Amino acid sequence: MRLVRLILPIMALTALAACSESKSEVKNEPPQRPVLAQQVHYEPAVQERSFVATVRPRIESDLGFRVAGKVARRLVEVGETVKAGQVLAALDEADLGLQLDQAQAEFRAAKGNQVQALAELKRGEVLQKQGWSTQASLEKLRAATDEADGRVLRAERAVSLAENSLTYASLRADADGVVTATALEPGQVIAAGQMAIRVAQLKEKEAVVAVPEALVDRLAKGKATVSLWSQPDHVYAARLRELSPGADAATRTYQARFTIQEAGDDVRFGMTATVTLSDPASGQVARLPLSAVIDAGEGPALFVVDKETGGLQQKPVEVMGYEARDVLVKSGVKDGEWVVALGTQKLDIAQKVRVVDKLQF
Repeated sequence: MRLVRLILPIMALTALAACSESKSEVKNEPPQRPVLAQQVHYEPAVQERSFVATVRPRIESDLGFRVAGKVARRLVEVGETVKAGQVLAALDEADLGLQLDQAQAEFRAAKGNQVQALAELKRGEVLQKQGWSTQASLEKLRAATDEADGRVLRAERAVSLAENSLTYASLRADADGVVTATALEPGQVIAAGQMAIRVAQLKEKEAVVAVPEALVDRLAKGKATVSLWSQPDHVYAARLRELSPGADAATRTYQARFTIQEAGDDVRFGMTATVTLSDPASGQVARLPLSAVIDAGEGPALFVVDKETGGLQQKPVEVMGYEARDVLVKSGVKDGEWVVALGTQKLDIAQKVRVVDKLQF
């Protein structure tokens, strides 16, 4: 009995000591640190540059009458779509009609003179054969006949010109397009060739941009695409058609015109667009945040994390280049691995971490 009383206190002290040791061990074990991680995905190394552009027509013509006159009517307004051959405006045809009548009268008179000259030449030839006329008289008759023929030809050409002038009284569209400006009103007297109506053709639409001189050499090599601000999800293929040979005196930029391929009616003139220029792909790279890279004097490296166990592994990587916010990793980590994207400077290789793929507040 006395022995039992001695054993019980000893067992109680032993149990108490064991609990204290287990609590101390749990307390000393470091907790799992949450880290923001990102999965590695390799993609073509394409560097893109974007420029603000304006949609313009490739061909925009200032149409004018080929003859002078008084405007009788204007048949189109700004923004109206026109077809090839459609009459846009017309001049008063009164004076042009009188000119045609005059040319036709001159032609009839010339024809009558030609008939008379031919008849006199035939009589002169008969008289010369019979000996009643001299060779000199016959040559004069032949010269008069030639002059009559020339007068007929001139009168015929004058009639054709007068007829053309009458057709020029109607200003017609050369191709399908849209009216972008008008510079005449009914009753106005305009000169031949004066700008009357401006028509932008719909066949080809272009994106016009101003390119800094540092990127001029890349225009011909890069791949260009165009997206409208009104439709950012729709991307059009583009082709460089024209590059200004000289820089703008004020901005020191070069104007480039990109043809928008397969541009439909939803691409309107004057719209704002974005021209994206990308270089040809040069290998595969993984784009990761700059904060993911660590460098302890042995070169750039990344913390690769096991999502199941929370273990860390430091792997050296080959960096292709650095951008404003990203680093382009060429090799060193595998596609699909998870790397620590933030807070790498506070981690230790022996730590256990818990992966989160987005910040939680």
